[in-house]
Amino acid sequence: MHEFSIVNALLEMCEKNAQANQASRVTKVEIKIGKLSGVEPHLLETAFHTFKEESVCDGAELVMHLQDVVVRCHACNYEGALSQNEFVCPTCKSADVTVIDGEEMYLMHLEME
Repeated sequence: MHEFSIVNALLEMCEKNAQANQASRVTKVEIKIGKLSGVEPHLLETAFHTFKEESVCDGAELVMHLQDVVVRCHACNYEGALSQNEFVCPTCKSADVTVIDGEEMYLMHLEME
């Protein structure tokens, strides 16, 4: 389960940000998870709550935003979210699309004290 290693990296990032801002603790961690990122949100949440206790994030709230897959069509210039995992333009049905969002996981915001 790679969510545990992702959480370890996330907690390290929180620790570094807290130190850089002279904060003693993180109270809220806000992340964006793309649907194509390969991250299972419920497993990530479980791992976060398991490992946060011995870190600067002890007691922190985890807020997850799930990002739909967003594509750009090179045939008709459509740009928007896909409702299904069919990588064709919903407007012109072209398969000449590029994924522009929904493949990554990002740390979006931290609240610290």
